[in-house]
Amino acid sequence: MRHGKRQQMAQHAADKQRKKKERSGAAYSAVAALFFAGLMVFAGYQALVHPDTPLPREWNPTKPLRISDPVTMLSAWKLNRASETADQCIATLEGNAALEVLVPLEENAQCFIRDRVDLRSVGNARVTPIETRCAIALRMAMWEHHSIQPAAAEFLGTNVQSIEHIGSYNCRVMRTSSGPSTRMSTHATADAIDIAGFGLADGTRIRLLTDWEPVGPKADFLRKVRDGACKWFNLTLSPDYNRLHADHFHLQSRGWGLCR
Repeated sequence: MRHGKRQQMAQHAADKQRKKKERSGAAYSAVAALFFAGLMVFAGYQALVHPDTPLPREWNPTKPLRISDPVTMLSAWKLNRASETADQCIATLEGNAALEVLVPLEENAQCFIRDRVDLRSVGNARVTPIETRCAIALRMAMWEHHSIQPAAAEFLGTNVQSIEHIGSYNCRVMRTSSGPSTRMSTHATADAIDIAGFGLADGTRIRLLTDWEPVGPKADFLRKVRDGACKWFNLTLSPDYNRLHADHFHLQSRGWGLCR
């Protein structure tokens, strides 16, 4: 009987030792897995930042936005990052817009222009001089390069030489179909711009007020650039939205993604 008890005690001690080794082995395995994962993350990061990385810059999240880069799933994210500060925004626009950096405008607590610029052109299209935010100028440049000029070539067989607007900054409340709102418009902070039409290289002018409805290449062009604006602005309203927008596109650098 004593012999059996000793055997039980020995077996119990052996089981405890085995379980201890198993726990130690699992802990070592977990540490090794974490180390390997960290090593892979580090290697992946080094591959991204290495000057000779095979990853195209437009797909590389460590590379800043370049307006001429092909559009990818990262483009909108890079655009938002480039718009976060005035310095980043201005640097991204270098060589892709004609503008003058101005001191911020502070009219009152509700009406101001931060990151203020005087915009004269984006890409190959002139813009009637307008004071707006750099973020609007940057989104305009993306729209001109990736949407407006390709649409003009596709539907009109020419290029756009000018973008016609009816303003950006305006210290006022929102206008709605039922009358003035109590909320301030995004124009009060120059976070919006209203586009009335386009001038083509052959001298033709395209106006939303007159060319939106008739079926034909002008209307197709306008709808194509409206859809393109939805990719680069955070809110896009066109004549399809309501009668207040019969003569212009309302484009915002902030909003909730409405495209109509």
